[in-house]
Amino acid sequence: MDRTRSVKLGLGVWSLIIALIALVVLTFLPTPYVIQRPGPVYNTLGTAADKDGEQVPLIAVDGAETYETAGSLDLTTVQVVGNRQRTPSWFELALAWTDSSKAVVPLDSVFPEGVTTEERDAQNATLMVDSQHEATAAALSELGYDTGAQVAVVEAVEGTPADGVLETDDVITAIDGTAVDSATQLREKIQDAEGSAVELTVLRGGEEKTVEITPEERTAEGKTTWVVGVTLRTDYDFPIDVTIQLDNVGGPSAGMMFALGIIDTLTPGELNGGKDVAGTGTIAADGTVGPIGGIRQKLYGARDAGADYFLAPESNCDDVVGHIPAGLTVISTSTLEESVHALEVIADGGDVSALPTCG
Repeated sequence: MDRTRSVKLGLGVWSLIIALIALVVLTFLPTPYVIQRPGPVYNTLGTAADKDGEQVPLIAVDGAETYETAGSLDLTTVQVVGNRQRTPSWFELALAWTDSSKAVVPLDSVFPEGVTTEERDAQNATLMVDSQHEATAAALSELGYDTGAQVAVVEAVEGTPADGVLETDDVITAIDGTAVDSATQLREKIQDAEGSAVELTVLRGGEEKTVEITPEERTAEGKTTWVVGVTLRTDYDFPIDVTIQLDNVGGPSAGMMFALGIIDTLTPGELNGGKDVAGTGTIAADGTVGPIGGIRQKLYGARDAGADYFLAPESNCDDVVGHIPAGLTVISTSTLEESVHALEVIADGGDVSALPTCG
């Protein structure tokens, strides 16, 4: 009997030792995943720290009358745990898998092979600056301002129809006699031509010129498009100065909330009725709201920050369904105009249930 007990005890000890060794190995063994979790939440109607640590208005306007705001229009973020230099342990991943506010995603989807953390951060910082310009353009356009938008050439790609015809910094003012003020509008007109030659009116060095280009056909993933082979940018001449101060946050996903914050700042009354509203979504100058990543983590971040309502891109609805935290009402939107309307309904105490939602 004593011998049997001794054998069982020995087996138990060895099992414990093996389990501890396995735990240690799993703790330090590299993994091909990172963890996404709710990140900081910022009220676009409030303040943020500048590079010196001083609190300044997140949105500041010069050259136009501004108005008092109340409540919050929160932009939400996602925090990534891990990078190529240090990935989460299997133990950390196991804990994240059981937490509905977190997501375990492949390392390559966040940190592509060959791109350093510093390069990724720089790319995200550029996207953030671009989103601020697009948000300003969208907000001012919604309010009836002329944004002075101009479509300019960044580069004519070698070997394409634009090569030798268009030059860097050419400003394209019209296509086939129709004025254009956005790259999207220009691309749509090129598609409508279905391969026929188009006539572009351009300003080059202050002189107006007319050039003709015949688009070429490209097929990718079974979809046919017509291209001229040019990289474009949209320049603006805003009638008022809008400064957005937000350091250490990258990417384009705050665009819609920036635009709503600008509109609220420039209009009398409280666009949100003094309520606490959060949201996310990219924004284009024409007011189109686009999809973003990490929507589930942003829902939880908004809930934890005290938001009662959340504006989500319609194109993200598949990721929202079944993952809405208790106490949070989600409203889907595809344009800035729809987002403004949703806030007006909330502010007026209207029937929020009649607004579009994910489900």
